[in-house]
Amino acid sequence: MAKIAGNEIRPGLLIAHEGGLWLVVKTQAVKPGKGGAYNQVELKNIITGSKLNVRFRADEGVEETWLEKKDFQFLYASGDTLTFMDLENYDQIELSREFVGDQSQFLQDGMKVLLQLHEGTPISIALPVHVVLAVTEADPVMRGQTAAPGYKSATLENGLRIHVPPFIEPGTKIVVATADGTYVRRAE
Repeated sequence: MAKIAGNEIRPGLLIAHEGGLWLVVKTQAVKPGKGGAYNQVELKNIITGSKLNVRFRADEGVEETWLEKKDFQFLYASGDTLTFMDLENYDQIELSREFVGDQSQFLQDGMKVLLQLHEGTPISIALPVHVVLAVTEADPVMRGQTAAPGYKSATLENGLRIHVPPFIEPGTKIVVATADGTYVRRAE
């Protein structure tokens, strides 16, 4: 980790402060009439999400840190534990379903994900933007409904219920956004 001066702190930097990892959100250089100049910094903890406002003088040193980004492959789920494999050295890592969050419902065997690590500890995970899933059930279309721009409910192979256009039938493969679980288009 590199030491940087308090007046060199800029938005977007990741720093180690008071035993935590903080992302610099905003900075403002302040030169009061009395006393020395300082940098007013708004920090956001990347693990807990809490915010903090701190003053750093120019002579104060702060540890700048980096997150390592690595590709992992999803192997399998066992209860609330998800197992991933590092694609470089084939080491396996287990994460809780809670860590992945709502996006865990989109994980598929062999899916490549991006993990951000700090000193070997996972900080965040990023899934592909879209996944292809098959429709297992779809509500029937009422006569004349196809002319109206309405949507109907459908159940996907992972059990998720979403709204799809009326022309989607059971067995159709569709593209779904992993961020919010919405229909994107029919898969090719």
